[in-house]
Formats: sequence, structure tokens, C-alpha cells
Amino acid sequence: MDEDKYSGCFLGLAIGDAYGAPFEGGPIERFLWKMIGRTADGRIRHTDDTQMSIDLAGSFLKNNEINQDHLAAAFSASYRWSRGYGPSAAWLLKKIRSGASWKEVNKKKFKDGSYGNGAAMRAPILAMCFPESIEMLSEAVVKSSEITHAHPVAIEGANLIALVTYAALHEWSTEVILEALPDWCESDEYPAKVWFCIESIRSLDGVQLEALKSELGNGIAASRSCVTSIYFALKYRNKEFESMLEKIFRLGGDTDTIAAMAGAIWGAFNGKNALDKTKIQYIESSEEIEGLAEKLYAISSRNV
Repeated sequence: MDEDKYSGCFLGLAIGDAYGAPFEGGPIERFLWKMIGRTADGRIRHTDDTQMSIDLAGSFLKNNEINQDHLAAAFSASYRWSRGYGPSAAWLLKKIRSGASWKEVNKKKFKDGSYGNGAAMRAPILAMCFPESIEMLSEAVVKSSEITHAHPVAIEGANLIALVTYAALHEWSTEVILEALPDWCESDEYPAKVWFCIESIRSLDGVQLEALKSELGNGIAASRSCVTSIYFALKYRNKEFESMLEKIFRLGGDTDTIAAMAGAIWGAFNGKNALDKTKIQYIESSEEIEGLAEKLYAISSRNV
């Protein structure tokens, strides 16, 4: 591992998120983002995907662990409707901000907790926080996820994203990752998708976008986006970042989150120096993101 890969992972997440946001959803969502998608100084605004990743990194750096109460407070303090938070996440974070414990509200909307991809979108940061072992990483995924997305399917999706990011940071070959993926599945939700992903990556003929949408998904549920992101990150590992994003945007659906997860893994493979410098400069908070990545590397590299 090296610092360039840490910066590439975090910046890849943010670029995928910010550049993917204008392609998300239907006409109303796209029109709204066209109106608010730029900062006052003209940079491309990031969404909740990047904001919660920043919150997670900052909380870890302060506590040197996943302190769930501190992290919940950080998430709620950063909440702004203009970041594009989902309705249930917005409701939960506003409750926490008003004084409720995350343990009291994380299953109020849904009996088993949210099964969306909100925990997975920030999971790559955990791979940078816990590079020592897969076991430590998976424990951290549960702690980070259950604050906002307590459903087992959401946690499993986040764990898959975190583990593939871990593998990318440690420079595992694509084939080794593909061999490990089935063993990382725990429920019945993911194995069929993972095997389709494996076969599609190994195929020389390629896969049509409609087949990807049908078999892997492009929605906000973790089970309909996490394996999709892994497919793109591994399939385009040795190709240009922009070509991967273009395919994701054409796929449609939850483009910002799929691009954020795939972008983080691609960045972990290839590093900051493989990313377009202009894109880095144009996204909101890029300096803060690079600073956080550098600090995470400084701490985590000592623990490997």
C-alpha cells in the first residue's frame, strides 16, 4: 500500500459521486440537481455519499476506532437536504440531531432496519481505516453500518464493498478477488449476483447494460447496486476511469452511489496519479478529502 492509493480511493469515491449526481433519477431529480449542483465558487457539488465518507474518516481520526455515538452525531451534524439524502436517512439523522439515540431510531422506519446502499457508499473508507485484517474490517463495517442501515442485507453489501476495496489497496489480482467473492457472501441475496458478476468479468464478449441492470441492478437497495459497482471496478480496473464512469451513467438509476463505490475501488487499484487532475480540482472539498486520506494513511500504515 502507499499514500497514492489512499488518496486515489477517497478521490475516486468523491469524483464518481459528484460527476454521477446529475445522471441520477428521473427528470425532476435531474432538474433539481442542475439547479443546486454547483458550489458558490463553481465547483461540482458532492452528495451525501461523499459527505458521510468525510464524516466517517473524521470520526475515526478523532477516536482511532469506530465510536458509534460520535459517528452518529457527526452524520447528523452534517445533514443538509441539498446533499440528496434519502427520505428515511434524512428522517433518522434529524431525529438524532434533535436528541434521539441512534439505537432508538435506526429500526423505527423499517422493522429490520434500512436495506439501502447508504452504508456501502461509505464502506471504502473503512478499508483505509482497517488495513490490518479482514476480520477487523468486517467488525468495523457492522459498527458503521447499523447506525443508519441496520438490515443484514445492507450490512452484507457494505462488507462486500469494503472487502473488495481492501483487496484493491493490497493489490490482489482480479482473479484472486473473484475466487474470494463467493466466500464473502452470507445471505441468499448475493450469491447469484456474485456468480453473474464473476462470469461477466471473465467473459471476453462483454455484457449488455440491460443484462447488467436486470441481473445486478442499478437501484438504491444494497442488493441492487453493490455487486454492480464491484463489476464495474474490476472490469475496468486496467481501463480509463472515465470509460468506467460513462458506462455507469448510461446504466442509469442510482448513478452517484454506484459510481462512488466503483470509483473508490478503481482509485484504490490505480491511485491518485491515474485520476484526471482537472476532475480533482473541480470537485467540492477535494483538498479536505486529500488531507483526510493522507492522515488515514499515516495512521493505518503504522498498523499494517
